[in-house]
Amino acid sequence: MIRVGIMGGIGSGKTFVSKLFNCPIFNADKQVDFIYRYNKKCFRDLRKKLPIYIKSFPIKKSELINAISSNKQSLKIISSIVHPIVRRNMKKFLKEKKSSKIVVLDIPLLIENKLFKKDDVLVFVYSNKSKILNRLKKRKNYNKKVLQNLNQNQLGLLRKKKLANYIVDNNFTPSIMKKKIKILKKKILYERNCS
Repeated sequence: MIRVGIMGGIGSGKTFVSKLFNCPIFNADKQVDFIYRYNKKCFRDLRKKLPIYIKSFPIKKSELINAISSNKQSLKIISSIVHPIVRRNMKKFLKEKKSSKIVVLDIPLLIENKLFKKDDVLVFVYSNKSKILNRLKKRKNYNKKVLQNLNQNQLGLLRKKKLANYIVDNNFTPSIMKKKIKILKKKILYERNCS
């Protein structure tokens, strides 16, 4: 099984590119949403550590945004509770998909949380600043201050770019991007089968 880790800044189009691979995807953001909605233990742990902000279950995004924008330490606290659950879910996903040729790991903090392996194929996705801003503004939970805190939590983009095996320019139309990723997928399969 080839593990393809998708990296890039917030709003660069990592999830869009992940879907174009047409393979099983582990999407960390979706996992986190699911955890906030259904994991009562996570809620109890967060309420214990952040009682001023976390008040009701399912956990509301507005309460989390409030916590992160009010106190920089809140993001570390939230991460320390949520990330181990995401890690467990990822292990379960990989076990379930072990017969797949390729799986895609769409995890914003793949490098920071040491969720990658030495032989993973790392793909760095980038976009123009204007395109990124437009994408972010379309999001329901767009909050400039929260985005700044989240950005600070991500490893420098230049370092991620250097770690990447492939770099994907996500400034094209969806149909062109589809073709680009199809070629990239074939290349990854060919190179791995030859090595």
